[in-house]
Amino acid sequence: MENLEKNFLLAKKQDRKAQKALYEMFSAKMLAISNSYTNNLHDAEDILMGAFMKCFTKLDECRDWKSFPFWLRKIVVNDSISFVRKNRNILYADIEIADDYSDEDIDERLEALNIEEIFSQMPTGYRLIFNLYVFEEKKHQEIAEMLNISEGTSKSQLSKAKKWLTEFLKTEENEKRDTETVKV
Repeated sequence: MENLEKNFLLAKKQDRKAQKALYEMFSAKMLAISNSYTNNLHDAEDILMGAFMKCFTKLDECRDWKSFPFWLRKIVVNDSISFVRKNRNILYADIEIADDYSDEDIDERLEALNIEEIFSQMPTGYRLIFNLYVFEEKKHQEIAEMLNISEGTSKSQLSKAKKWLTEFLKTEENEKRDTETVKV
C-alpha cells in the first residue's frame, strides 16, 4: 500500500493508470466482500465494477487517501445490499434450532472452517444481518434502516443466524465423526 497516496492523488486527476493501480490493489478484497452479501460471484463482479465506476466518478468526495479503503468498502457494501434488496426476495426465516454451543465455541470453530462455504449455505436474510452486524459492525438500528425492517427483526435474525451456525457446525462435526468411524 506504499503507493496508495500517490495513486489516490493521481486518480483524483483522472489518471487512468493510477485508477487501474487502485483497482488492482483493492479489487480482490472488495470482490470477496461483495460476494459475502450476494453469494454469487457473477453478481459480485458486476457490483464490483459498478462500485469502482462510482468510486472513480466521485473520488473528489473522498478527502484523504488514508480513508480511501474504508470509503471504497462502504460503497461496495451499500451497492451489494442494494443489489440483494432489489433482486431477491429476502426470506427472514422463523426457524428454531437448538442452542448447544456458546458464542465462544462458534468463534473457535469458524476459524477452522471455510467461511465462504458456510455463507454460501446460510439463508440470505441471516447472511445479510450477520455480515452487517459482525463484519461491518453496524448497530441493529442502522441495519433496520438500511434493510427497511424493524430493529426487532434485525435482532431476531442475528440470533437465528447464530443458531443456524450452531446447527451447521454440529452437523459438520457429526459428519466428520461419522467419516472417522467408517475409516476405523
